[in-house]
Amino acid sequence: MKSIFKNLLLATSVSAMIFSCTDLEEELVGDITNAVSSSAPAVGGGAGGAGDALAGAYSQLQWSGTANHFGYFSIQGLPSDEMAIAAKGGDWYDGGVLVQMHRHTYDATNGIIGNTWGGQYGAIGAINDAIANLGLSAPEIAQMRALRAYFYWRMLDLYGSVKIVTTPGVEASQSTPAQLYAFVESELLDALGTTEITASTAFSDAGLPASSSVYRVNRYGALGFLTKLYLNHATYLGTASAATYEKAELAAKIIMDSNAYQLCSSGCSVPNLAKRPDVAEDPTNLEGYAAVFAPNNDNNVEHIFSVNYDEATAGGMNFAKMTLHYASQLTWNFEAQPWNGYAALEEFYNSYDSNDARRANNFIAGPQKDYGGSALNDFAADDPGGIVLDYTPYINELEPNAFREGGARLGKFSFQQFGRPDQSNDFPILRLGDIMLTYAEARMRSQNNWNDPQALAALNAVRSRAGVSAYTSMDETEFLAERGREMFQESSRRTDLIRFGLYSSGTWWEKTASPAHKALFPIPLDAVQNNGYSQNPGY
Repeated sequence: MKSIFKNLLLATSVSAMIFSCTDLEEELVGDITNAVSSSAPAVGGGAGGAGDALAGAYSQLQWSGTANHFGYFSIQGLPSDEMAIAAKGGDWYDGGVLVQMHRHTYDATNGIIGNTWGGQYGAIGAINDAIANLGLSAPEIAQMRALRAYFYWRMLDLYGSVKIVTTPGVEASQSTPAQLYAFVESELLDALGTTEITASTAFSDAGLPASSSVYRVNRYGALGFLTKLYLNHATYLGTASAATYEKAELAAKIIMDSNAYQLCSSGCSVPNLAKRPDVAEDPTNLEGYAAVFAPNNDNNVEHIFSVNYDEATAGGMNFAKMTLHYASQLTWNFEAQPWNGYAALEEFYNSYDSNDARRANNFIAGPQKDYGGSALNDFAADDPGGIVLDYTPYINELEPNAFREGGARLGKFSFQQFGRPDQSNDFPILRLGDIMLTYAEARMRSQNNWNDPQALAALNAVRSRAGVSAYTSMDETEFLAERGREMFQESSRRTDLIRFGLYSSGTWWEKTASPAHKALFPIPLDAVQNNGYSQNPGY
């Protein structure tokens, strides 16, 4: 522990503590017509199937930006109204790419856009390689096709028009969004062993099983992917269909009615690995919503399909480093110093009721204490409030000189004492709370009734866990706000804002209305120049 304190005291200047995301090398994967082998390590011991032939392909979830900087998590959160990275002098300006993300001024040269493209295509290439070369069984191939469909759904949602490559070494033409939508749907239905989602859908024995490890795609995982596709179909196809919303509703209901998963609520708890012995406000256990995202959330009853992360064997989650102030190293005794980057927007933070349990769990705000419970100081503080590290919801500006302590920090995926640079919190790609909200919204849309009783019941069941009162009526604006409160930091906000028509036209802190074409990211310049892609309209 002495070395930790010594290192922090030595790093009192801002320049000594700068993290620059521009140090990350951008790796663009174009047509992936050649076999791609994963450069990421295999999934570790907690993967529930690690060491099998599929481990390398599943590990792509770790390394495609799911829970780290400059990839999928960044591209889904930074352009939205839930979070930002403010430039603090020379720290975090990074050539302007982060400001571009927030203000929707990005173009085809933005590094986050290119890096995310490369990450998803790298994952798709690894899956194609596994299918072609590993001699997989039919059930294993079904898993791989469903997982590949999920990554192609990401590409559809982000870029719209891409090449659907399924075989190493085989060239493909650029698809339209409608063609990619049809491909994702067909792959998932085939993996499920059915042709359509209806009220009486029967699944073939040849399809994905109903039970498996939470780290492997099963029947309910593939159904969950379909709910994402169907719920957002109007975005992808340009026209809303009540029948397609009903498919999203039915797919979600099959998952809910299976009773295979539960909301982690009262009595669902794990030990608090961040507990400081001499700090009374630190709970001994994390219960309910907090337990869903804790460092020891393995096989949580709410998880349907999760990314396995482990600080020693399955790296790639860096939330503590991405969000916390440098001095917060002394609160959790981290092995490495945080970067002081991501922070929640003040308006989003204030959208929670003061008694909403999710507010206390999702954000780190207020004066901070060290491991022993003493005031934690920022000796290079630039906030006029003083040297005590105080995470204020207010951020004075996006650039060029934001206060180092501005913004409540991202705390949903909580930390642990003596943590390594990588965290052990599993990231739920699909969880029951999300599926229940999807069911509620899809039913409201299919019935054209935002006060549908069954939909309100599902929504209120999720809300009840947070300790806030039930809704007796609903509208689109409030539903989006409530979904945001539940799904903060789970890489859904950009997609949700687009679906509700507020991503481009919406205005929030330091962001004015942007052109409608910004709802799709540009195809990266490298792919246009070197891989034969046509650019998206408007860029």
